[in-house]
Amino acid sequence: MPAKRSNVFKTIRSKRQWHTPPDPEATKLGFRGWHSRGYLPHFDLPGLVQFINYRLDDAMPAALRHEWATLLEIDDELKRWTKIEDYLDRGRGSCLLRDARAAAIVEENWLHLDGQEYRLLAWVVMPNHVHLLVEIWQTPQAELIQNWKGFTARRINRLLGRRGQLWQDDYWDRYIRDAAHYRKVVHYIEANPVKAGLVKAPEQWPFSSARFRDEYNQLTLPGKPSAGR
Repeated sequence: MPAKRSNVFKTIRSKRQWHTPPDPEATKLGFRGWHSRGYLPHFDLPGLVQFINYRLDDAMPAALRHEWATLLEIDDELKRWTKIEDYLDRGRGSCLLRDARAAAIVEENWLHLDGQEYRLLAWVVMPNHVHLLVEIWQTPQAELIQNWKGFTARRINRLLGRRGQLWQDDYWDRYIRDAAHYRKVVHYIEANPVKAGLVKAPEQWPFSSARFRDEYNQLTLPGKPSAGR
């Protein structure tokens, strides 16, 4: 087993020692607690608020491997993810989500079942990757992400007249620990276009929850109540 995959499963074994596994009802729904799909550790339980990130398949181009290969060798998961995020903000690859029509497909897909299958709390669609903060209800996050990726890949490929894989195979997630962590993540998500030098203020980015914040910083989506967000 490659060293990095060995580290992933070691992390999962350690996490399972101090986290309660899913109850039988959650297990029946498909929740797996701490697990891996072979690349990254994931934690999945009903009721979690999850910070989720995934990218386009070519956001780290093979031809530019010399730019990002060393980032994958960073042992600390959070530091590695932070460095990769910085790299993604450089806008490598095709950046298909720079096309407003493609970005709208992604955003509208998330919003479609908001309040029915999950609660969307913050999001941003960047040119080659996405971030979202979502409260998980009765559908495991792996299933949600698979549905989001599958639907948007078909729609975007058809729109742009292309074929082949659109999204990376895996995704990154981190559950929200407390209110301070929640506020930090919302700020990180909505400030990402500013950090990447794409706009001057978060609300200027056209595919972000920042443009729906009211004067009290509450998320108020058209036709939906702000309570509970």
